[in-house]
Amino acid sequence: MGFVSEFKDFAMKGNLVDIAVGFVMGAAFNKVVASFTGGIVSPLIGLLFDTDFKNLKYILKEGTMNDAGEKVGEVAVLYGDFLTNVIDFLIVAFVMFLIVKGVNKMKKKEEPAPDPGPSEKDLLMEIRDALKK
Repeated sequence: MGFVSEFKDFAMKGNLVDIAVGFVMGAAFNKVVASFTGGIVSPLIGLLFDTDFKNLKYILKEGTMNDAGEKVGEVAVLYGDFLTNVIDFLIVAFVMFLIVKGVNKMKKKEEPAPDPGPSEKDLLMEIRDALKK
């Protein structure tokens, strides 16, 4: 079997295709969540801090102004951006939890196997005992 046909067999297995589809869907969903967080959640939280939430930072070292009027040399901890990413993660994790919970609920619950009743040997012994009487 050639390398190309072997790779084709590997790539076309159902599980690999399912994983690829899930990966693409996850990437698209992540963009939706990032847009939701950046466009809706962050501004609402920013109202609490009276600033743009994503631009929250703790300045460790002040920068200086250059000739173009831009700050250079500033050292800051960008905790607003970090918190935005944490909120993104929590939203994605919660939705994934709901999806897994829904899929598990939709799976057919395994019913216990019905009692097969007495075995053939037991029936024959019962008939024998009945004939003896």
